[in-house]
Amino acid sequence: MNPNITPVQCSIREYQAEDKDAVISLFRNGILEHVYPAFFKTISHPDQIGVTLSISMAGYVLGGSSYFMALLFGGAWAGLIYYCCYEIYEGYRLGRMATDMADIQASFLDNPDNGFWVAKAEVNGKSKVAGLVAVVGRRGGDERGDGWNGGLLSGVDEIGQDERDGSYGEVPHLIVSFAYRKKGLGSQLAHKVMEFCKDRGFSRVVLETSSPQTAANALYSKLGFIQTSCHSNTHVNHWFSKLANIQVMHMEKYI
Repeated sequence: MNPNITPVQCSIREYQAEDKDAVISLFRNGILEHVYPAFFKTISHPDQIGVTLSISMAGYVLGGSSYFMALLFGGAWAGLIYYCCYEIYEGYRLGRMATDMADIQASFLDNPDNGFWVAKAEVNGKSKVAGLVAVVGRRGGDERGDGWNGGLLSGVDEIGQDERDGSYGEVPHLIVSFAYRKKGLGSQLAHKVMEFCKDRGFSRVVLETSSPQTAANALYSKLGFIQTSCHSNTHVNHWFSKLANIQVMHMEKYI
């Protein structure tokens, strides 16, 4: 942990039913906050700037030297890129809300190899959910669910030998409330998962993250996670993923 960071005073405990509303709200905000950074990263790419200018120029010409049409065409293209980014993250959120997040107790706590924890902070005398983390244990032979495309990975090359034959923990969710970031809470939640996985005898921890999540990706790298592969396969239409240019990165760490 960075010595210049003052650790936030939070208690990390197992999820309880009373946490549901706060957890769902944090989950929603934590996913959708990536839409704008994803859009800005895509639209500011040199190739994308060239495309946007070309489309604006086409609007200018087709509109009879109309600056309004140039702005309209360029704005429509930018709007399409934003929509693609939104659909990727909103679709992911809805997919999770229909599966594991629909019943946290059944999805995580009823299985001893799974876990779900919340970080609670005291704010004006009231307890507030400041972060959350979840893990799903994968034993040898278990099929691995892919949270980004909603299906199962079929390419053997995307899953390491130890993951197919051994046991590992998969982290589908790690979210920290904006007000509690850069205070060491993300590291505390990650270490909670790694300790749990060690206790269960898992050989590694794996997770997937997206390219616009720069702060999270930096944290994972600092904690010793290594990127082993990346892809652009999400649950949305292939062209949406291509236009948004969002990469899904598979990372793992031996423990």
